[in-house]
Amino acid sequence: MATQTSRRHFLGSIAAGAATLASADPIAAQLNSTRLLPAPDDWSAVRADFPRAARKLWLAASETHPFNLNTMRALETYSQYRLLGPGDGYVSFTQEMRLDAKRIFAGLIGASPDEIAFCLSTTDGENVVVAGLDLEKMGGNIVIDDLHFAASEHLYSSLARLGHIELRIVRNKDWTVDINDMENAIDENTRLVSMALVSNINGYMHEVKAISDIAHANGALVYGDIIQGAGCSVIDVKAMGIDCCASSSYKYLMGDFGIAFLYVSSELQGEVVKQTRYGLQQVQSSSGGETILVPGAAGLYEGTTTFSFPSGVATLEGLKYIEHLGIPAIRSHAKHLTDRLQDELPRLGFLPMTPRDNPTPTVSFEVPDPDKTRRRLDEAFGERVVSIRTFHKNKPGGGSEDVTGMRIGISVYNNDDDVDQFVRALEGPH
Repeated sequence: MATQTSRRHFLGSIAAGAATLASADPIAAQLNSTRLLPAPDDWSAVRADFPRAARKLWLAASETHPFNLNTMRALETYSQYRLLGPGDGYVSFTQEMRLDAKRIFAGLIGASPDEIAFCLSTTDGENVVVAGLDLEKMGGNIVIDDLHFAASEHLYSSLARLGHIELRIVRNKDWTVDINDMENAIDENTRLVSMALVSNINGYMHEVKAISDIAHANGALVYGDIIQGAGCSVIDVKAMGIDCCASSSYKYLMGDFGIAFLYVSSELQGEVVKQTRYGLQQVQSSSGGETILVPGAAGLYEGTTTFSFPSGVATLEGLKYIEHLGIPAIRSHAKHLTDRLQDELPRLGFLPMTPRDNPTPTVSFEVPDPDKTRRRLDEAFGERVVSIRTFHKNKPGGGSEDVTGMRIGISVYNNDDDVDQFVRALEGPH
């Protein structure tokens, strides 16, 4: 009885503290109110679910995505479970929740849940695929392009330096990849074509179906880094011809660091992409010397992965939010704002690095005067609101030059006022 009384007293103290905090902090008040998911077309209500949007401009969802209020509530419930143990509605990242996360993610990319496994990051997923293909023994060549993520280039460059494979890097032309150049690089000795489906440099979405057709005609597989597209762009891995792909959850999936999803086509599991990880998370049952693995990708690839449970809780809430809004609505909302940026920024001297009709919420621009641009944004907002980095731009006659690029990632919480603020800041004082 004393233990129960102490527990009630402790929980009462938590509730009292939360009430006091709520009276002083409007965000805490929102967290303690009962909220339903907004109507899919009520973008003001969507914005209200992301308090960061009201506090400070953030046009960099392609870097990290803010939590929504439902995510914060779910994390509080998980934290109470870790603090107090099960009961009173407190739960861990349960098996049911994990399966739900895989189900929703699979639906977002046109896959089946049994083709999805958890991994630690996008790069971790790509490493699992490369190890499962045993490329060191296969030899031949791997084809990538220079709009791929730097970690992927490092992975394949390392294999090439060790003499295991030949690496062929297709150079972009005016920030896009020419399908003819990809076709010239791929041949009967190509084992894998790896690409960032949506480039982290400028949001460019590859002509993936055409590239996949060429790769498959030559007996090669196709891997996609989909972190910049999952949750915000239309992806159908079957229709696109993507054999394997991976995505972390801290960008447009609205989750957090420490958990990611790996897709391996069911036709390839265990036969072409072989098992390389071994751990109890793969085991469904074991008796009499016989071990039965969990079916599907999880049984082959999750292995020793002990992913972050808080990140899993956050990611599930993000996935639920995306599923509720729907990718078509998310895409339409972002397109209106990226079209505005494509209209407004060139007149200020910022040259587009992203095609106008590109089907993603990320747009990049060359920055003619980086110091002035940074200064104006700092004066307007007091902190970084977009990603500004140096890139190598290919010259038509060969070689490259360094240019500064500004990447803008639009998400569901952004609106026309955000674009207005941003454009005014770039214009500077009148």
